[in-house]
Amino acid sequence: MGTVEWREAPEESAAGRSAARRSPEAPDRDIRARGRAGEPAGEQRPYYRPLWIEEPARRHPMPDPVRTAAVRALLIIAVTLIQAMVAFLCTLAESWLAFPMVISSVVSTVVATWAVVDVWVTRQVWNQRYGVLSEPSSTARALRRERRARRRAERAALREQDRIRRRGGTGQLSHP
Repeated sequence: MGTVEWREAPEESAAGRSAARRSPEAPDRDIRARGRAGEPAGEQRPYYRPLWIEEPARRHPMPDPVRTAAVRALLIIAVTLIQAMVAFLCTLAESWLAFPMVISSVVSTVVATWAVVDVWVTRQVWNQRYGVLSEPSSTARALRRERRARRRAERAALREQDRIRRRGGTGQLSHP
């Protein structure tokens, strides 16, 4: 028999699953007491425990553009730290490579600072574009709804005026 992972409903708790797996007839954890539907009752299948149980994330993961900028910044910072360490060691060893390494470390520090600022700006831009979640009782939503209704009424009034003008003014009062 191949290895099979037994799947339970996702809403069951871990304690409930472990209690349901073991029954009084099968005290050994590796042997399942009752077979699956369609199996003979006497045949027992080994129990295979999953390596991990996935739990829902507590927070949403970072958006892709922000994650990309963060990974880029992390790599640049790592290279900058390595360059700074090599520049320091070259300076201690009085190597000719010390001066170029110090210059490249200064440039890398500027680039790393830019990368960190890029992460911050990307995060702010993403939050500004996609991050606003309106609640049904939100004041902003009610104001937008009122503005839309007002614009709709204005457009309907303009259409009505245009319709009246096209008909030659019939049915129009002498004073607007």
